[in-house]
Formats: sequence, C-alpha cells, structure tokens
Amino acid sequence: MGKTYGGGAPLAEVVRSGFVEGVHRGSVVVLDATGAVVAAAGDVTAPVFPRSSNKPMQAVGMIRDGLPLTDPADLALVAASHAGEEFHLARVGALLATVGLGEEDLRCPPELPVGEQAREAVLRAGGGPTRIQMNCSGKHAGMLLTCRRAGWPVDGYWRAEHPLQQRLRYAVEEFTGEEAVAVGVDGCGAPVLSASLTGLAGAYLRLVAADPGTVPRTVADAMRAHPEIVGGTQADDTRLMRGVPGLLVKVGAEGVIAAALPEVGAVALKIDDGAGRARMPVLVSALRRLAVDAPVLAEFAEVPLFGGGLPVGGVRPLW
Repeated sequence: MGKTYGGGAPLAEVVRSGFVEGVHRGSVVVLDATGAVVAAAGDVTAPVFPRSSNKPMQAVGMIRDGLPLTDPADLALVAASHAGEEFHLARVGALLATVGLGEEDLRCPPELPVGEQAREAVLRAGGGPTRIQMNCSGKHAGMLLTCRRAGWPVDGYWRAEHPLQQRLRYAVEEFTGEEAVAVGVDGCGAPVLSASLTGLAGAYLRLVAADPGTVPRTVADAMRAHPEIVGGTQADDTRLMRGVPGLLVKVGAEGVIAAALPEVGAVALKIDDGAGRARMPVLVSALRRLAVDAPVLAEFAEVPLFGGGLPVGGVRPLW
C-alpha cells in the first residue's frame, strides 16, 4: 500500500442552467461478493482517514472487550454519527447512567446537533453546544462503558496510547486487513486510523458476511435494524438502509462513505474536497455497478441545485 494518497479522478460534475460550473474529484472502489475489485477510479490503495466510517469496526472492538450492551439499538448508537435528536440524546444519557457516569465524563467537544432540525430546535429554545449533542457522543459513551467493564482507567480513554484505543486499533486493522500507517485526532478527539478505500470496503464486506451471532454480524445487524439511530430521521445513510434491505452504510467526514450488501459486494469512496453533496450521487453510480436497484437510489442519483428558489441543475455522477 502506498504511503501518500495520490488524489482522485473526476467523479461528479456541478451543472447549473446547463453549464458545468465545477467538478468534484475523488476515489472510489467497488468489490464483488468475493472481495475482488470489479471497478475503481482514483487512488484506492493508499491510506486515507475513513473518519466515522471506522465506527462499526470500533464497535466490534468494544464488544470484544466487554461492552455490556445487549439492546441492538444501543449497539447502533455506539456505531453512530447521530443527528442529535431527542431520542439520540436520551439514549446516550441512559447508557452513561448505567455505570454511574454523566455528560461531564464525555471528552468529545461541546457542539450543536449536526441534524438541521435538531440544531434549529436547540437554538429556538435558547440552548447551545453540549458534549452529549456532539454526533460522536454514542461512540464515546460506549468507550466509557467498555473501560469500566474491562477495568481500564476512564481518565485519558480518548488518547491513542490508552489500552482501549490500542484494542480498537487492532480491530480496525483486523477488518481492513491493513496496518494503520497513520493515526490522527478525529473531530471528536478520539484517534482516527488510516486505511485504504479498498481495505475499508473489504471491512464492510466482512461485517455483513460474518456468521449470524458473531460479534461483527451483531454490529452490522444492529445498525441495519436501527438506521435512524445510526444517522438520524433524515440522514443519508439512514434513508439508504431503510430503502435497500440488507444494506449496511456509514458516512464519514471529508466526503467518505462505505457500504456493503451481503452476497453482492461493497463500495468505499472519498470525495477529495470533502463535499458531502457529491458523495451520494457517486455512491449510487457505484452501487448500480453491482446491479443494486431500489427506488431510494433515484432520490440520491442527483443532488439538486437551486437558483431563485427553483431547481436549475444538479450535482451528477461522472463515473
């Protein structure tokens, strides 16, 4: 695997009033059910930061080290980038309370909800940023519960050298089949581990192809059973999992997304400029290369552009 990401190819175009005003570049890989690469564009073998797309593998690591959760909805929350809706916040608070902890024990930064409706509701009520509203608070709650069960100190649980983070690194490397050659600090303050897009797609394929009852399959099943917890009522990955039975999807920051369908294949992609608007049209084009079809895909095949409040174009896949 190369040591430096080489950048991608043109994957989507921005068309306004019939005029191409911009292009989004990126990299994308499509694997079949055996894990073989059947299509690719850009650099899919060099390491990138998958960001929150790593969360399902981190959840597997937590369960293996004693995360004391049996409710699939709670497991989905640990792997979530939630929208900060009331049901998300209530569930995070309840998890912390099971081990005598509270919001003040979280070390993700105070933020407003990422979900537009939830954010507007907080602002209308005169509220502001809090740690529990941060979209990774479910993951951080899971980390705290794992530390308590494993007997590890809670202090410093978010640091790369902590025993918890060392174990989670092992889980990510196991599923991607690659060494994490770069370790950074994610937006939530916890470590983010590098992987190639090919390794990331392979990890998702392993999650959905795992035997029923195993830890990896338990995480995949929990996320697919509770997609509204993974993202939010209106989140892209939530809507896709609702619309394509069996599909596992998780977005990551900086234009990353990964998806897998058992006995069909997997996709991972990164938009180089981090633009979320290009991510879904490219993902739809990649899924269609695997002959995946569902009405929901048409909803994401093109992101509309507006002028004067009216649709005047869109962001469309080139690849």
